[in-house]
Amino acid sequence: MKRFMPSPAMAVACTALFVALGGVSYGLATGSISGREIKNGTILSKDVRDRGLRGPDLGRDSIGGNSVKEESLNSLKIGGVPLSLTSQGSAHHAVIASGGAAVRARGLASSARTGTGTYQAIFDRDLRQCAYVATLGDESAAAPGTGQVSVTSLPSNVNGVRVLTRNSDGQAANRSFHLVVSC
Repeated sequence: MKRFMPSPAMAVACTALFVALGGVSYGLATGSISGREIKNGTILSKDVRDRGLRGPDLGRDSIGGNSVKEESLNSLKIGGVPLSLTSQGSAHHAVIASGGAAVRARGLASSARTGTGTYQAIFDRDLRQCAYVATLGDESAAAPGTGQVSVTSLPSNVNGVRVLTRNSDGQAANRSFHLVVSC
């Protein structure tokens, strides 16, 4: 019976193959592969474990508002609460001029002055489970002036908020204000 004896070229080729495969396996097992060995554009988000990247790992201005898809935020959670629920309150606000017109707003359907110092703001959602905060404030950079403001639900509309403004003496007076609805 004849014994198999590899040629010297075959021995060198097999040794090179084992070293090459072993080096990749070793690199993967020990995590010693660095960014130098990775070709640009070959790593996808699914290849990175959750919370695997931190701020310093990302290039400056590499992630911006235009690169975040709003529908993807619905899966994020803050303390077990979906981010979409925690962020809705901050999305609803209004700056109302003393005449009742909205100067700037988010989530506001309409606003009006219904009497001296009496305003209503109608938003695009049911506000029965929300909190309302109002403060006197000018719609520009001018000083807000003095006075009082109070806020409550609008009895005639579940999407509405009623705001009452007064002067320093407690008398009804038309004042501009800022309103935030937090749900």
